[in-house]
Amino acid sequence: MAGINKVILIGNVGKDPDMRVMTNGEQVANFSLATSMSWNDRQSGEKREKTEWHRCVAYRRIAEIIGQYVRKGSKLYIEGRLETRKWQDQSGVERYTTEIIVNEMQMLGTVQSNNRAPQQKPQRKQNARNYANQYARESDGDDFVDDNVPF
Repeated sequence: MAGINKVILIGNVGKDPDMRVMTNGEQVANFSLATSMSWNDRQSGEKREKTEWHRCVAYRRIAEIIGQYVRKGSKLYIEGRLETRKWQDQSGVERYTTEIIVNEMQMLGTVQSNNRAPQQKPQRKQNARNYANQYARESDGDDFVDDNVPF
């Protein structure tokens, strides 16, 4: 049986993405995504927060979209897989880097282009999951009937 390697994150981009073009002409976007969790300390009752930084890499069309719309502070939903690569630093020492290879991305919040003027948010395709989520948000839950869900 094959294993599962899937990452789902919602977070904010730490700095403008680093855009490159590979030798075959395809675009690559490298960016860091911050996710935070907060909790109340049991002993002091004080609110605590921890931020994790994730290295993300996107290729082809997703990289093009990131290059056009994503900036420092952009809120993103991403899905991808973990991949660790080996490389040598300038002094010849082998290093390892674990990255998230992005295969799905949705922009959350305001979308801006390179010139930073607000743009219309791209339309997401309406699939069964989106339809069900929209229905759940619009419904108060009291009159929910399974027959209304399209799957």
